[in-house]
Amino acid sequence: MAAKKNYLPCLETVKPVRDALDVINGKWKLPIIISVTVGNERFTDIQESIPGITPKVLAKELKDLEQHQLIKRTIIEDYPVKILYKAEPYADTLTPIIYALKDWGLNHKNKLFGRE
Repeated sequence: MAAKKNYLPCLETVKPVRDALDVINGKWKLPIIISVTVGNERFTDIQESIPGITPKVLAKELKDLEQHQLIKRTIIEDYPVKILYKAEPYADTLTPIIYALKDWGLNHKNKLFGRE
């Protein structure tokens, strides 16, 4: 009888990584988090800082990020009503990950195009 392989160490890493990717995966979530983190608070400012994103997609993604407690939506009752988006302190936990991805992306591009 063949020995049973131990997949547990792999699964202990894969499952939490998959959970994290479920939150930040997609074309727009990280750019939105970055935009809000650097100070873009108004919907139009966020949209203008991310080329190609549509208002419908931005609204959906902001709502999703709010549900995951990464973005806070604040309504200011004034005339006209203002809606502001700010990064929650919890979003700061993504900063090292974002910079690690940035560094990896730059290094990978250099490797692919022979600029090592």
